[in-house]
Amino acid sequence: MSRVLAITNQKGGVGKTTTSINLTASLAATKRKTLLIDLDPQGNATMGSGVEKREIEASSYDVLMGEREIGECVLTNVDAGYDLLPANGDLTGAEIGLLEELGRELRLRHALEKVREHYAYILIDCPPSLNMLTVNALVAADAVVIPTQCEYYALEGLSSLLETIEKIKRFLNPDLKVEGFLRTMFDPRNNLANDVSRQLLDHFGDKVYRTIIPRNVRLAEAPSHGLPALMYDKSSTGAVAYLALAGEMLRRETAFSL
Repeated sequence: MSRVLAITNQKGGVGKTTTSINLTASLAATKRKTLLIDLDPQGNATMGSGVEKREIEASSYDVLMGEREIGECVLTNVDAGYDLLPANGDLTGAEIGLLEELGRELRLRHALEKVREHYAYILIDCPPSLNMLTVNALVAADAVVIPTQCEYYALEGLSSLLETIEKIKRFLNPDLKVEGFLRTMFDPRNNLANDVSRQLLDHFGDKVYRTIIPRNVRLAEAPSHGLPALMYDKSSTGAVAYLALAGEMLRRETAFSL
């Protein structure tokens, strides 16, 4: 059975797109068919997957606006090793275009019904804000993965996101759950990072992934080459960490299904 995961945090710069790309690539490396949906008008997940966002002919904008079927817009088996529903600046128009549309929160969910059975995992890279695009992702998703940088404002920012998730559960997607909190860009030499990491564990317990994503130069360089870290430098600590995260997620899923 396929799983749809929204990768989201309204705070920018927490490694959300990096996680979307590298977790998708790592799950694909386990021989599971995966789809990455770029739902951010910046198109960074598209570029980081080796696709020039200015040259795409169909995108997630067309899907949300009902102008094309999702199957027409998905790029199959891009160089990064997975399928991709790309995005570019056109997606900004979806915010305005959806305002007067009936069932606007359900557009992505309905679109995915036509392709979901073809994938083991579908990951959605959300924009760094709690807007209609993010709402579409949360309504379409089974669960949420929340990348969190271990810094001063981390916990404060999480509270508003968790409130939004609860509202989505109450009114639009009662089965939505938080899959896990992922500590990103972690530097163990930083006392504040260690303090915040402990606070996350105190607050959320087993919901915090054991895998920690370190600060890593190769991880930062990979997007400029249009590749996930696993293909750019598979021996880098960043690539190894995301492979470990994929393994942890698969083990959790197996444990919950028993």
